[in-house]
Amino acid sequence: MRNFTFSTIVLAICFFAFSFKSFSGQKSKEASANYKYASIITIDAASINAFFKKYPKLKKYQKDVEDIYKNKQYKSIWYDDKSITEFGALLYQKVNVLKDQGINNEMPYKEVIDQAFNESDNITPQQIDTELLLTNMYIFYASNVYSGVDPATLKKIGWYLPAKTISYSRILDSLIVDTNRLNEDDYLLFSQYYKLKDALKKYRKIETDNLWQKITIDSVNFKELRPDDKGIAIQQIRNRLFVVGDLKQDSKSDVYDEELMAGILNYKKRYNLKLNYVITRDHINQMNEPISKRIKTIMLNMERCRWIPTKLARANEYVMVNIPSFRMFYVKDGKYELVSDIFVGNRLSETVIFSGTMDRIVFSPYWYVPNSIIQNELKLQMANDKNYLADHNMEWNGGKVRQKPGPKNSLGLVKFMFPNPNDIYMHDTPAKSLFEFENRTFSHGCINVKEARALALAILKDDPDWPVDKIDKAMSGEKETTCMLKNKIPVYIGYFTAWVQDDGEINFFPDVYSRDESLDKLLYSDSVSMK
Repeated sequence: MRNFTFSTIVLAICFFAFSFKSFSGQKSKEASANYKYASIITIDAASINAFFKKYPKLKKYQKDVEDIYKNKQYKSIWYDDKSITEFGALLYQKVNVLKDQGINNEMPYKEVIDQAFNESDNITPQQIDTELLLTNMYIFYASNVYSGVDPATLKKIGWYLPAKTISYSRILDSLIVDTNRLNEDDYLLFSQYYKLKDALKKYRKIETDNLWQKITIDSVNFKELRPDDKGIAIQQIRNRLFVVGDLKQDSKSDVYDEELMAGILNYKKRYNLKLNYVITRDHINQMNEPISKRIKTIMLNMERCRWIPTKLARANEYVMVNIPSFRMFYVKDGKYELVSDIFVGNRLSETVIFSGTMDRIVFSPYWYVPNSIIQNELKLQMANDKNYLADHNMEWNGGKVRQKPGPKNSLGLVKFMFPNPNDIYMHDTPAKSLFEFENRTFSHGCINVKEARALALAILKDDPDWPVDKIDKAMSGEKETTCMLKNKIPVYIGYFTAWVQDDGEINFFPDVYSRDESLDKLLYSDSVSMK
């Protein structure tokens, strides 16, 4: 009995000893496995300098990286107790689908970052490298998606609207708190950006599904298509309008019926064309432009949206002019108070893209003829006709020529002033017939407003000192009268060739100054370095 008990005790001791050794070995293996994640990362100026020597293509981000870690007291951003954080993984996914943001740039050393996320890859970068690579990847993403072309380059390409300034460190803090802001955030990007992003997805799917079929016409014997006409081109146009959403269904009929008439009107509205039922060769040529051009146009305008400070759209009151659409919008308290057709500068006198502050309205204005017009036009006309000035209600004034107030004044009966070095302003015009044209580039640079009186009434609607009858009297053309605005109004003159309305329909406008072409070369030329 004693021998049995002793043997049992010996076996028990051996079993527990073996079990403890096995358990300790297992814990040791787990600790070893987690070591590469749980170890404390040493980040300091020396390690950051060493990193950028190892990865020289990221050198441009060094100052931003240093600022971020200084604000973070040099603590790890991308690791928790076990592994790379969910935010780090989400950012990595976003960089993998940058194409969805209309961006073709590639992150330098992306293949090294891939190794950190590929579980089947036996080669993984050092933890300090992964940490700093992810920080650089964040700056790469933020600079491409949230910022776009740098302010200095914007001025070189003639974009003088207020440039957006962003703090990578501050944005990073907000994204860490709420990672959903990576998907959509109106405080980071102008809301139009996300609408264009949805349109980009739609048009890329049309391209992928091969739904953008060419419309065939007899180029020699083509005749304009009108209601009740019949033919294969009618059937193909119907299909195109269905594909892009101007028609809700495709009956496949080859007859130009009422359903197609409604679709054509919607199409023309989206392209800012004259609203009628005639389908011309130019309309079909426009429809036959490759879908890749539509996609590129959307991408270019997404880039322009990156430049717009988001606070502009949240202003209580502002005037926005979009040159390619030949439209002016007066917005107050988030609503369109007035939308008006305009015409803008011709190719020799392009309307400048900039912002100003409207501080006055001048009724029955004098027109002080710019010196360039005097030298290039008036002198020749005065030499040929001694009565030219008198016949055009003009006079010399202090060595300059001015046109007296009146209904035939080139500025019409009212002008809206926002002082600027370009001497550009908005004004009425006696040349109302010019608004009948689709492509309205007629002025010397100023913005001619079709609904100028309505704009004055809308701006002064809440000013008791300027009732309607007083405004009309001031616009009688008898004498110049100035109204100083009690509240100055921001004015933004922009250039967007694609714009999505609130109902989700996308509008395309002509690239009247070839700025899409220039921006395309800037962004997508092989010579352009990656951000």
